[in-house]
Amino acid sequence: MRLAALTLLPVLAMAEWKAGVAKFNINPTESIWLAGYGNRTRPSERILQDIWVKALALQDSSGQVAVITTADLVGLDTRTVAEVSRRVQARHGIPRERLLFNYSHNHSCPVTGDVLKLYYTLTPDQSAAVARYTTRLYDHYEQAIGQAIANLAPAQLTFDQGLAGIAVNRRRARPGGRSLPGPVDHDVPVLAARSPEGGLKAVLFGYSCHATALSGSTINGDYPGFAQEELERRHPGSVALFLMGCGGDANPLPRIMQNDGPEAVDLARMYGKILATAAQHALDGKAKTIAGPLVTSHGTAEIPFQKAPTREELIANQKKFTGARLRYNNYLIEVLDRDGKLPASYPYPVQVWRFGDSLTLIGLTGEPVVDYCLRFKRQYGSDTTWVAGYNNELLSYIPSLRVLKEGGYEGTEGIPEYGLPAPYAWPVEETIAQKVEELLSRKP
Repeated sequence: MRLAALTLLPVLAMAEWKAGVAKFNINPTESIWLAGYGNRTRPSERILQDIWVKALALQDSSGQVAVITTADLVGLDTRTVAEVSRRVQARHGIPRERLLFNYSHNHSCPVTGDVLKLYYTLTPDQSAAVARYTTRLYDHYEQAIGQAIANLAPAQLTFDQGLAGIAVNRRRARPGGRSLPGPVDHDVPVLAARSPEGGLKAVLFGYSCHATALSGSTINGDYPGFAQEELERRHPGSVALFLMGCGGDANPLPRIMQNDGPEAVDLARMYGKILATAAQHALDGKAKTIAGPLVTSHGTAEIPFQKAPTREELIANQKKFTGARLRYNNYLIEVLDRDGKLPASYPYPVQVWRFGDSLTLIGLTGEPVVDYCLRFKRQYGSDTTWVAGYNNELLSYIPSLRVLKEGGYEGTEGIPEYGLPAPYAWPVEETIAQKVEELLSRKP
């Protein structure tokens, strides 16, 4: 009887879940401006590697469906998230809290929508190409999500973590920053979905490091793209999805700047293979079976800004600034003219998904620095907590209190490129942490 009971455990776990996965190619069909770097001088020239939007649909024993999407994109804007969410709810009845939009923050993909709109100076023809691509992107997201839902079938979910030493805290690596502390998160969380026969259907894996190994004029998925390719090569018929963590202050180093030549591509491919191997170790290890139910929650934290500039200061700045800084300055004047004031805070989206007592997935918006991963894993359990940044709109860098006090690019200097009125105020980290705690405390 004991042996029979033990034999039933995987069957019962599998009966609890259904999983479906799909992917759609999102290569541009024309030359288009590439995202992520403001100093590019020409649009894309060729496709080095296919890029994708992917969707993993999960259904627990209650019958409710939730979907995680990943993409080889630098980010999304609020319009794209809202439009895709609207379509999915209308067609499939899935509410917003059961949709997670993650992107790898790949810097070798097309510009989309209003993402980093102050970063680039585009001609009317280039803007039209971006608009055409963005419209098609809505359809690709809808198709990927719909196909993943259609593919739902019984599955077993397991979770484990690997380890990869790719990330380096780039604040320490920058000139003058060698005295700064350099924390990183080298964990590689891995959620696997297997069929009743044991075959790997999908592997969702993460890491906390910028996708900036490549920086030329070719379309590609950078090191996360190579990692996904490698895992799919090792497991034919499966789909590998990359979930970016809290990599706001981390880069893959060394790297070759302004380059996508053979040596730079070899580096990116190597980083991808290292990451895929770390994920493979987790797949081959003694992963724990994930139990349900899946409880999802979504909320907003009002993150305060520091004191914004006055209209008089902005007008005076017009004589001092040029380029991107002037575009930012004039954009704030436009906001003042339109709204009569600059915003004092930002409604920051936070998502929490709880897989029974087995796993907690915390989804943060924008570009959080590594401190958020380390804090929440320390606070809620490093073996059962997965923290993903780069969800929802690409808002800005999200500094911790440590980074905000230190200043620098991720703390204060990077704010203008995102069009925000001022750096975040010192309560930013605690405000987000309180919202995470509130969502975790909600009853199912």
